[in-house]
Amino acid sequence: MTHDASTEPAYRVDSLVAEDIDAYLEQHQNKGLLRFITCGSVDDGKSTLIGRLLYDSKMIFEDQLASLESDSKRVGTQGQELDFALLVDGLAAEREQGITIDVAYRFFATEKRKFIVADTPGHEQYTRNMVTGASTADLAVILVDARKGVLVQTRRHSYLAHLIGIRHLVLAVNKMDLVDYDRETFDNIVADYRAFAEEIGIEEFTAIPISGFKGDNITSAPSPNTPWYEGPSLVERLETVEVAGTAAQARSFRMPVQWVNRPNLDFRGFSGLIASGTVKPGDTVRVVPSGKTSTIKSIVTFDGEPGEAVAGQSVTLTLTDEIDCSRGDVIAAAGDPPQASDQFEATIVWMSDEALKPGRGYWLKLATQTVTATVQEPKYEINVNAVGSPGEHLAARTLGLNAIGVAELRTERPIVFEPYDDSRALGGFILIDKMTNATVGAGMLHFSLRRAENVHWQPTTITREEHAGLKNQRPRVLWFTGLSGSGKSTIANAVEQKLNLMNRHTFLLDGDNVRHGLNRDLGFTEADRIENIRRVGEVARLMTDAGLIVLTAFISPFRAERRMVREMMDEGEFIEIFVDTPLDVAEARDVKGLYKKARAGELKNFTGIDSPYEEPENAEIRVNTVDMTVEEAADYIVSRILPLK
Repeated sequence: MTHDASTEPAYRVDSLVAEDIDAYLEQHQNKGLLRFITCGSVDDGKSTLIGRLLYDSKMIFEDQLASLESDSKRVGTQGQELDFALLVDGLAAEREQGITIDVAYRFFATEKRKFIVADTPGHEQYTRNMVTGASTADLAVILVDARKGVLVQTRRHSYLAHLIGIRHLVLAVNKMDLVDYDRETFDNIVADYRAFAEEIGIEEFTAIPISGFKGDNITSAPSPNTPWYEGPSLVERLETVEVAGTAAQARSFRMPVQWVNRPNLDFRGFSGLIASGTVKPGDTVRVVPSGKTSTIKSIVTFDGEPGEAVAGQSVTLTLTDEIDCSRGDVIAAAGDPPQASDQFEATIVWMSDEALKPGRGYWLKLATQTVTATVQEPKYEINVNAVGSPGEHLAARTLGLNAIGVAELRTERPIVFEPYDDSRALGGFILIDKMTNATVGAGMLHFSLRRAENVHWQPTTITREEHAGLKNQRPRVLWFTGLSGSGKSTIANAVEQKLNLMNRHTFLLDGDNVRHGLNRDLGFTEADRIENIRRVGEVARLMTDAGLIVLTAFISPFRAERRMVREMMDEGEFIEIFVDTPLDVAEARDVKGLYKKARAGELKNFTGIDSPYEEPENAEIRVNTVDMTVEEAADYIVSRILPLK
């Protein structure tokens, strides 16, 4: 690093380098931490602003400075022509395109506070990355190019920042040097933005005229070039804004359990990050969702010092009682615990190129909890680009990339939560595709649905084991899947006949038959196909509870839905049977004339023609109807599933 101890700068900046973090945190551990983002439209100067801070601090690594000087095409006197954005735009693709793609994080600190700043991308295609950076921020610096004024992406990022819960906004009107520091230009932009802000519910913001390139009003104000400006500099505003951690400490105690710490037989502690409140030995706490209560016996903090712990600290708690508590549970103040539910309304920001599939099972991660969740068809999509009416509601059956919508969702079991407006930690979640493990959405819980609170499991005396025992068999689901015309229904019917002769209690759920009643309201869109299989899976599960062997004959083209039904069943009860028939063979049979209609364009979303079929990857049983007769296939299947008891 280049550093002159005799001329200590007013503030210092560190790049995000792993070996410096420990020393950095030790030096600034007594200061409050403010997390903020820079956002706005493409080429509004976000990276340049942060790069300017890094350069002015005189704490840039020597190799970084050398690289900056080498890469900058406009090297002038006293570094005035350096391309400061290169200090932040580290990805080669970003440098080639001249835009920020990923989120870049940097540390810096002043005498009053330490900071983590996230430089987020301005291009609409990478809005999802902006959401990632904003999810942990306390403040947003929204940059506007003084030559262009308030743009669509300015509105989008402002709406998202407000939606995510950022209540402190700085409108940084950048590149004032390119409009000759004209006050009227600044005032017009502020007035335009204020009108928009009031429409979407932003109550206040701080407007600052700056030049990231020249340094005006960045560290001190007013700049000689803006004598008409009477507000704070950007750094002064960052130093004085309220840190979220202070407000979090005033709320009730909450700690999601991340890890049960058992280093030996004599110690059992519960480790996690305190989301809100304070806790000390002797406090009475409640474990949610079980509702068990106990008392805090001891607290071990990150630095090893026992005693009171506060929001933002990672701790290990021990309890006076040996109660059941595991990862995903929440230890909370006994007198004011959070809620638990399995049905919610939420706002969802969709972050995947592949659209939301209503009814499909996704992993939902909230705090330390991971459950399967299904999202219903959106109530509406929010149009953040509408000029004059931002936030208007649009009809939507799904959500595409960067879309924002409100929908209901259901989890496989109750999860501990609080509304997002009350707690980011227990109200914010992400959705993960089960096949790819890619994060496809982020959301904010509004509230638990009333029906979730009023509907409870009714205990019954006769168990599923007793139902099965009376029938002298083990419940199973024989799930036949394959293309239309593959022979699923015919083979399933033959298998049921053979099982019936063996005195087995069965029931056959056929795709066409179910659509005459239970699923008569569903069409053949991808969303309707998913809901079709979900309903059949629920019925099949109820039938296995009655001790039956259930045979189903459905195309069920998507692996995700077949896996969803498998997860409904007990281990070993779901048997996937792939009726493997090539498309040309199935089409040649065309018993129902459906392929002919699909080829003629008279039948949309037909599997194998204009809708995909995803073959099973690890089916328990596979039969090839080209090589086997119906009788041979049925005999083979029965032989594979015996004994049935």
